[in-house]
Amino acid sequence: MSEARTLLDKLWGAHLVRPATPDTPAIVYVDLHLIHEVTSPQAFSVLRERGLKVRRPERTIATMDHATPTDFRRVDGRIVIDDPQAATQIRTLEENCQEFGITLYGLGSERQGIVHVIGPELGLTQPGQSIVCGDSHTCTHGAFGALAFGIGTSEVGYVLATQSLLLEKPKTMAVSFDGRLAKGITAKDLILGLIARIGAGGATGHALEFRGAAVEALSMEERMTLCNMAVEAGARTGLVAADDTTFAYLKGRPFAPAGAAWEEAVGRWRAFQSDPGARFDRELRFDAAALEPMITYGTSPGMGLPVGGTIPDAAGDASIEKALRYMGLTPGTALLGHPIDVVFIGSCTNSRLSDLRLAASVFKGRHVAQNVRALVVPGSQQVKRQAEAEGLDRIFREAGADWREAGCSMCLGMNADKLQAGQYSVSTSNRNFEGRQGAGGRTFLASPLTAAASAVAGRIADAREYLA
Repeated sequence: MSEARTLLDKLWGAHLVRPATPDTPAIVYVDLHLIHEVTSPQAFSVLRERGLKVRRPERTIATMDHATPTDFRRVDGRIVIDDPQAATQIRTLEENCQEFGITLYGLGSERQGIVHVIGPELGLTQPGQSIVCGDSHTCTHGAFGALAFGIGTSEVGYVLATQSLLLEKPKTMAVSFDGRLAKGITAKDLILGLIARIGAGGATGHALEFRGAAVEALSMEERMTLCNMAVEAGARTGLVAADDTTFAYLKGRPFAPAGAAWEEAVGRWRAFQSDPGARFDRELRFDAAALEPMITYGTSPGMGLPVGGTIPDAAGDASIEKALRYMGLTPGTALLGHPIDVVFIGSCTNSRLSDLRLAASVFKGRHVAQNVRALVVPGSQQVKRQAEAEGLDRIFREAGADWREAGCSMCLGMNADKLQAGQYSVSTSNRNFEGRQGAGGRTFLASPLTAAASAVAGRIADAREYLA
């Protein structure tokens, strides 16, 4: 009788080219390589220097997202990039993709968007695959039962040249969420609650497999939010086993199998789940039904608490003391009601259609507070079109929020959408490090519901008070 295997074991075995030795990591085959304008230029330069070609250009897909503007200015029908560095990065990616024969969804393309949004929505991301990208939040794709890792710039070059990657196999951690999420509680609260519980390094060296009734009840977009932030707990990746929800999401998408190939693929994909009795290196269990809306208070995603809670005492912890000084917060005080300056709804964590619908449910019939600037940024051009078809853009505009083009936007201070020093932001993104959204900017991470409610209130608010 064969030994019961975890989902990670099955994915790893399906892509293993050469096992690890005492002196070398394993070599793992890569099914899909996603690239963007920020972490790819140096990799292409290395290929030129060594006279190498891209090994499998048909398995490499490029888009523009990190440095791109989300408030387009057009001259004679052409998109103008005012920032010289961003313009150079975008032009360089265009030139590299043309030279090396790589498909690019650039500015102006109907398929352009955040790399971790367009992969799933186009059906490029599929169960059982191995997926890499020069971006730490590649773990998002693990929501489909795929082996997905973020890699560095030098590794981007290695994958371009060989279609494989040197990797150490992670340990396994099963995280089971029992019960169902209460009204007003989202997948973002679920992952922020987990990270607050185990810490920003609580899953270091592991692949997190999310399980349980609460996870099974999540939509694919919610599962992507969950896996997106696995890396913020220190995990190498996050995983959810493929099921009927996964298959229903993928069916009919541009790059998904069709016809007889679809039935064959689904039959194959069903095998990518942990066997009954499979042993994990660690197992954790949480009651999802007891969860409240979560928000961070410090400069790490692990510094989180229920929105109605009070800021904890540092208790001699130098990292918390430093974070509270940076954030300008005092232990023992409430975050609820704290004034804010900016609200950002977007990023590869929370910029999909369901996220925008949540935000719109709060904004509808209300207005952004006079002291707050609110940005709503769709994760892709497809999401933008869908939202506009539903009239969500009209709700945002009538509420006084900015409705933008697709891109990473204020998730990181790498484009024109930045916080000013000292400003407070409620953000649906995934990181709240010092200066993450702009030098001196101070970030509270939260769900789209909490962000929208805070924009209307002009201060940190509990969205449950705004829900019908």
